[in-house]
Amino acid sequence: MATVAKRRRAISCLLHRAHPHGGDAARWTGRQRIRVPRVSPPAQERFLPGLKKLGLAHLPPAVAAAQYHYLSNWIGGVHVEYMYESDRKAWIRYPPPRWIWKGTAICGVPGEVSRAMLRGWHANNGVALGNPKLGFVCTKQSVDGQDGLEGYYFEYDHAIEIEQRLVFARHLEAPLFDPAAAPALPIAQWPKPRLEKAYRNYAMEYVRTAAPVMVQLFGPDEAGHLLHLTGKLIGMQYFDEIARGLSAGKGNAEAFAAFLHALFEAQGDLAEMEKSGGAFEIRQQTWRLMSDVADYHTACASALKGLCDGLAAGCGRRICVAMRADKGGVPPFVWSIG
Repeated sequence: MATVAKRRRAISCLLHRAHPHGGDAARWTGRQRIRVPRVSPPAQERFLPGLKKLGLAHLPPAVAAAQYHYLSNWIGGVHVEYMYESDRKAWIRYPPPRWIWKGTAICGVPGEVSRAMLRGWHANNGVALGNPKLGFVCTKQSVDGQDGLEGYYFEYDHAIEIEQRLVFARHLEAPLFDPAAAPALPIAQWPKPRLEKAYRNYAMEYVRTAAPVMVQLFGPDEAGHLLHLTGKLIGMQYFDEIARGLSAGKGNAEAFAAFLHALFEAQGDLAEMEKSGGAFEIRQQTWRLMSDVADYHTACASALKGLCDGLAAGCGRRICVAMRADKGGVPPFVWSIG
């Protein structure tokens, strides 16, 4: 069994949300800093193509990185600010309320968790760009009681060491945000359907990245347990909210089977449902969320099983859910509900 500290750390690591700025963002309540020695592959893989899609690849590195975070977060529905200072220095600021820690959950998030996130992502943008001179300077952290998370990308005159990629300068403060001076997406190239797809992908990326990392951190057995536990907690907490979106409600095994089938279809997966006696079987042919994750491990499927167990508990009592996976923990998944 995992210790309480590891459970908290696991919940800090996994962020499975029903929508980008709500739901399970409140689960970021870890007590220990997560040590990830490199940027996760999915983050690197999407950063450079993302710069091109957003039309930022031609900009100076500091400006490109800051504008990427501004526009990508804007697409994801996150309140964020961008301030240009020079071609070698550009600010990014996440004002309150912090979207990632919903409501009072921010009270349980120590500074180490926020610093780990910055170290693993913002501080490594220079590495992804192939620019050893680019680093991130953090001037404020919301979890430390300051009025937002803010900092700036800075291109030094020389290559910087690993520990210099993220530094703190609490005596500095970001300039005021001017919306008129901030970059904007070209409307013609970003119609509503494309924005909606990007909004969905923004949320999905957290799970795609975090679940495989947990397997590396804890090993398959313990990671599987922690992923299942985290998924179940989230499912129990958010069944009502998800059910409303699918025009569903609480009920028995039949009601839950219909709900789960609708959920799989809503997330773009192929699923077929059959009834046999008093039981129901759903054959989930695909799992698009993790379909092309290079470091996928069979233990990652425990998150989905836990989520469905939690959703069943939220739907009604004594609803039993069993899952069978193909070899390697990949689809098709066969769900038995009774």
